[in-house]
Amino acid sequence: MSRSRTSPDDAAPATGPAPQARGLLIVLTAPSGTGKSTVTKRLLEVEPRLAFSVSHTTRPPRPHEQDGVDYWFVDDARFQQMVDEGAFAEWAWVHTRRYGTSHAEIERLTAAGRHVLFDVDVQGAENLLRAYPEAVSVFMLPPSLDELERRLRGRGTEDEEQVRVRLANARDEVGRCRLFEYVIINDEVEAAVADFRAILRAEACRCSRRGALIAALETQTTP
Repeated sequence: MSRSRTSPDDAAPATGPAPQARGLLIVLTAPSGTGKSTVTKRLLEVEPRLAFSVSHTTRPPRPHEQDGVDYWFVDDARFQQMVDEGAFAEWAWVHTRRYGTSHAEIERLTAAGRHVLFDVDVQGAENLLRAYPEAVSVFMLPPSLDELERRLRGRGTEDEEQVRVRLANARDEVGRCRLFEYVIINDEVEAAVADFRAILRAEACRCSRRGALIAALETQTTP
């Protein structure tokens, strides 16, 4: 499969010191159709330090999706090669297709001081949190399952069988939100974005993230 950009797993490793402190890892997940991709796009517009972790997938691109922007679209043979090489921090089968997050993508962004946002399915999120327990975990819920079904049917990208599979999976996934630190209800996009930004501000204020400033103040002498 041809690519419009260079995938990070093919690129040479970055060299030299990072320009600033390493960024945070933020795992955002939700049942399919909840609207996390829409919220993610809006967050990237308003949070300049936030960067999107581009996952690999074997599913075909939807209309208007771009290779290297929404996903790295690869065929099954290339995906399996990456699995065999240990290139993924996590990967999973989701709705009959495979999705994965590469170590190279994570390293590239955090070394540049970016806060890395993972927009992944629930299974992928749980795998990522096992690999990176320090990551901030956020679960997004729809206001109701009826609304979730309306959104799935409204986007027109799945056939009837796929809609049924995604709804059945959603019912199983909802209860797993209790394993995450934060829960956002996506009833309205801007409200969900505001809640997510509040989480970012709260995480930035953690004592554990202010260690350098605290140490400097402790050693500072008074006039």
